[in-house]
Amino acid sequence: MGNWRSGSAALLFWALFALRTVEPQNVSAPNIIIMIMDDMGWGDLGVFGQPSKETPNLDMMASQGMLFPDFYTANPLCSPSRAALLTGRLPIRNGFYTTNAHARNAYTPQEIVGGISKEEILLPEILKKRGYVSKIVGKWHLGHREQYLPLERGFDQWFGSPNCHFGPYNTSYRPNIPVYNNSEMIGRYYEEFEIDERTGESNLTQIYLQEGLDFIFQQTLARQPFFLYWAPDATHAPVYASKHFLGKSQRGRYGDAVMELDYSVGQILAWLVTLGIDKNTFVFFTSDNGAALMSGPKQSGSNGPFLCGKETTFEGGMREPAIAWWPGHIPAGTGINFCPGQEVTGVTTHTQQEHTMQPLIIHLGRDPGEKYPISVLSKEYQTVLSRVTLIVEEHQKTLVPGQPQLNMCDLAVMNWAPPGCERLGKCLKPPQSQPWKCDWPH
Repeated sequence: MGNWRSGSAALLFWALFALRTVEPQNVSAPNIIIMIMDDMGWGDLGVFGQPSKETPNLDMMASQGMLFPDFYTANPLCSPSRAALLTGRLPIRNGFYTTNAHARNAYTPQEIVGGISKEEILLPEILKKRGYVSKIVGKWHLGHREQYLPLERGFDQWFGSPNCHFGPYNTSYRPNIPVYNNSEMIGRYYEEFEIDERTGESNLTQIYLQEGLDFIFQQTLARQPFFLYWAPDATHAPVYASKHFLGKSQRGRYGDAVMELDYSVGQILAWLVTLGIDKNTFVFFTSDNGAALMSGPKQSGSNGPFLCGKETTFEGGMREPAIAWWPGHIPAGTGINFCPGQEVTGVTTHTQQEHTMQPLIIHLGRDPGEKYPISVLSKEYQTVLSRVTLIVEEHQKTLVPGQPQLNMCDLAVMNWAPPGCERLGKCLKPPQSQPWKCDWPH
C-alpha cells in the first residue's frame, strides 16, 4: 500500500494540544494560532520545491519548526475540511456531508439551509473553559444563518465573512456576501469591501492581517491566553491581492496573493517575537484543501507532483502544506475537469464512479503521482484489499454518522438581511421559501 495517510490537521493539532494540557498547572497556558489558507496547494511553498521564491517567510517558519511533507486534510472541500479541523471529527461524524449523491462531498453556499450542528463541540468552546479568549479572522464557512455563526459556537470575537467572496451579484436575485464585525454585518463584499474584478486588487488581506495583529496585542497586554483562527481567503478564486503585491510574482494574480499571505505570516511571527510571547505561542499553518486546478492558470496554485486537486480525493486534493512552529518546544528542522492535463484512464473520470466493491489501490511509495493503479488481478491487490477491508469493517462497527447538514438548499436563506443590516440600510427582501435537495456534482 505504500505510505498510509497520516490523518488530518484536526487530529494532529488536538493531539499536540492534549499533550500540552497535561503539563503541570504552574506552566502558563500556551497561546494558539491556527493559520488556514484557502485552496493553497502542497506545491505552492518554496520549501516543497516551488521555484518562484514567493514564500520566504513560510520557508523560514519551516526551517525553525516542523515541516509535514505528508499531511492530509479530512476532505478536499472548504466547509467539511474546516468543520473537521474545528471539531476534531471526520465530516461523516460531524454532519458536514450530503446523502444526495454517492460521493457525499458538499459545502456551504449561500442557499444552504444547514450548518455546524449544535451537538458538535468546537475547539474554541473547549478553550473557553480553560480561560482562553478566541477570535476568528476571515472565512467561517460552517453555516451563514444566525444560529450557526462563530459567536454562537465559542468564539468571542469575529471579523470576517460567513462565506467565500464570490460575486459581485445583482442583488435582485442573489445578495453579495456580508462582512461581520462580531455579531453584526458592517458591509458587503464588492460594496463597502471592494474587490476589483478586472485587476484583482483588494485590501482584504491587509485588513485581516491588522485584525490579527491587534488581537494578539490586546490579549498580550491583558495577559490573557488566546486562540487566533486566522483564515484569509485570497487564494480562492476570484483571487485577489493588494496594490503593493499585484504584478510582483512570476505566477500571475495567484502568485501575488501567495506573496501577500506569506508576508502576513511573517508579520504575525515577527510580532510574537517583538511582544516576547513567541516561546509561549503554538502556531500551525496549513490549507483547507489542495489547489483548485479548475480555476485556471492565473487563478490556481500548484499541487507539486501529486495528481489532481481540490474536489478530488487524489493526493493533490488531500495532501496539504503544513508547518508547526513553537520556539523552545518544537525542534527546528523537523462535469468540470478537476485534473487538467492529468488524464489517467479509468481514474480521473469526470462523472461520479462507484468504487466501493472494487476500490482503486495505488502504492504511493512507487507512484506518488497516482498514475498506475495496482491491477485488480494481482496478488498484491488482493493482499492489500483484504487488509483494508478489515480496517473498514472495524471502522464501520463504531461509526455513528452525524445528521447530514448539507442536503437542503433554499434561496430564501441567503444573506438577504444579516444582523446589523437595518442600521446600515442594507437589508434586502428575500424570495419565498422553496427548499430543494442540493445538487452536488463534485
